[in-house]
Amino acid sequence: MADAARRIRRWPRNLAILSAALVVGLIWIATLPGVVPAAALPPYTPNPGNGKTLFDAGGCASCHAVPNADPDKVDRTRLGGGLALKTPFGTFYVPNISPDRADGIGAWTEADFVTALWKGAAPDGSNLYPAFPYTSFQHLRLDDLRDLFAYLKTLPPVPGKVRGPDLRFPFNIRRLVGVWKLLFFHGGPFVPNPAKSAQWNRGAYLVNGPGHCAECHSPRNVLGAIIESERFAGGPSPDGRGWVPNITPSGLRQGENAEDPWSQDDITSFLGDGMTPSGDYAGGEMAEVIRNTSLLSKDDRAAIAAYIASLPPRRGPSPPLRRTD
Repeated sequence: MADAARRIRRWPRNLAILSAALVVGLIWIATLPGVVPAAALPPYTPNPGNGKTLFDAGGCASCHAVPNADPDKVDRTRLGGGLALKTPFGTFYVPNISPDRADGIGAWTEADFVTALWKGAAPDGSNLYPAFPYTSFQHLRLDDLRDLFAYLKTLPPVPGKVRGPDLRFPFNIRRLVGVWKLLFFHGGPFVPNPAKSAQWNRGAYLVNGPGHCAECHSPRNVLGAIIESERFAGGPSPDGRGWVPNITPSGLRQGENAEDPWSQDDITSFLGDGMTPSGDYAGGEMAEVIRNTSLLSKDDRAAIAAYIASLPPRRGPSPPLRRTD
């Protein structure tokens, strides 16, 4: 009788242990990185020319080209990485995505590349940190991803392994990125809005997919995810230096105290030469963005402008007051 009583008293504890193990197991399974198998890729002949358009729209060279003290002397084709990106969670170092087989992505398959951009997962099965903006790249169409991969393979291989991220605990536990994905990584390839024009849909695709504009122009929560209700409404720069402006009609206004938002033509022109309607020029990181958008066709810049001009006005966080002394 005594043994039976002891066993009965142990049931709650054993049940708690079993429940905890089950929860941990379910979380472990749920946070496994997704994979796009090679069998899911139908026969296709890639178009590297279209891949270059996506390369420019995405500003790939701005982050992945080997850094140079003089931005005008950066070789946009040498994607050896190495740029340090400082964030509230630590410092990320942009990887080598050149075709080098040892240090870049030269040994990756097409399915590996699609998996990285659609699922945020590396070929070794680990989660990629969302400092790599796959939250936006997941919206790219499959054929465009394959074209981009084909274009990258035409560039010169650059030897040199880039160091891993230097992150604070617990952000240095890569598996926890799977939990972050469960909370914030949802969506899929872009679906056109049939109620909108072809130009608007092209702009929406470029802005939300390869252009990943919201990644910088939106405030983020304490876990680094975009606050959806304030998407495109500006906020602190992801690297902690300066302020990224609101690009909804609430923020894009002509003159400091003006009431009129930028027109679609204003935005199209700005994306080509970096000059604002008031005659100023883009500086800082936006100047680098203009280096990329200026390489797009005028039609694509006009499409981006049509979409940006159509955004609903949103009030984001207020930038810190400038000191006048």
